[in-house]
Amino acid sequence: MYNFRTDMADERNEFYKASNDLDKDISGIKTSQFIENKHIRRNTIDVLNKNAEKAIGKPIGKYVTFDLEDLRYADEDEIEESASIIAKELKKIVDEKMPESDGEVLVVGLGNQYVTPDSLGPKVISEIEITRHLKKYAPKYVVDGAKSVSAIAPGVLGTTGIETFEIVKGIVENIRPKLIIAIDSLASKSIKRISSTVQIGNTGIVPGGGVDNKRMELSEKTLGVPVVAIGVPMVVDLATITDECLNVLIGKLQDEAKSNEYLNHIKNQSNYDEIRNALVPDDFNMIVTPKEIDDLIENMKNIVSKSINYAL
Repeated sequence: MYNFRTDMADERNEFYKASNDLDKDISGIKTSQFIENKHIRRNTIDVLNKNAEKAIGKPIGKYVTFDLEDLRYADEDEIEESASIIAKELKKIVDEKMPESDGEVLVVGLGNQYVTPDSLGPKVISEIEITRHLKKYAPKYVVDGAKSVSAIAPGVLGTTGIETFEIVKGIVENIRPKLIIAIDSLASKSIKRISSTVQIGNTGIVPGGGVDNKRMELSEKTLGVPVVAIGVPMVVDLATITDECLNVLIGKLQDEAKSNEYLNHIKNQSNYDEIRNALVPDDFNMIVTPKEIDDLIENMKNIVSKSINYAL
């Protein structure tokens, strides 16, 4: 297994293939692509066995990724269209994990609301349509077919002193939901995917996994309840940016020089490990996010929250 600095299943798959000079999917990985519209492309990665799980470091299950091209600053119509498309796929996964129509869903917004790149989860929670109390005390105000929904933003260990898992576990034991939907900010190895991609997985989530700050995982194995994870890349690390920028520079030089054996050799391999090893000893390997992250978070908060509301 490789030391990936990304939470994205499709990136891990592509990186593994490139590192092993494979021109087709590895055994146990099934991929598919679909163009939803001129702005949205859907990629699906099915991890089918332990061989694939070990290779890319993602549990057996389904990972659906939506690339929202040119929608980092979407208008209202684009937000509605994007949310509707994502909601259809999310509803399929929810229905698979929770066939009963009257089951209760707990939505968990992971992250630190005081750290902007990590605040997506708590911000989404503020927009979720809560129905659990209405179904009990004022059912006439609940739309027919709507599921019973409750929500929590548990904060992070550094501000609460309590592991997120411990908080969620306590809630699960008390209200006994049939399904959990967890929202979190992710790490990507591509700059262009910051606030431009949504990943839905049916295997749960390990908070902080992409930035070397792993907490206890939230999954059916640990909580006894199926966990669907929704994540949006909001950060990349400095070594990843340097590697990507180096490839961009080499591509530019190749376009001008047309041929250069040494540059071809550098561009055709990943330089991440070498760059990271050079940065880490001096504590120079930072986690980086765009300067306009506040606006990007607001934009993606609207898309993700509407997707969840429509699906439920």
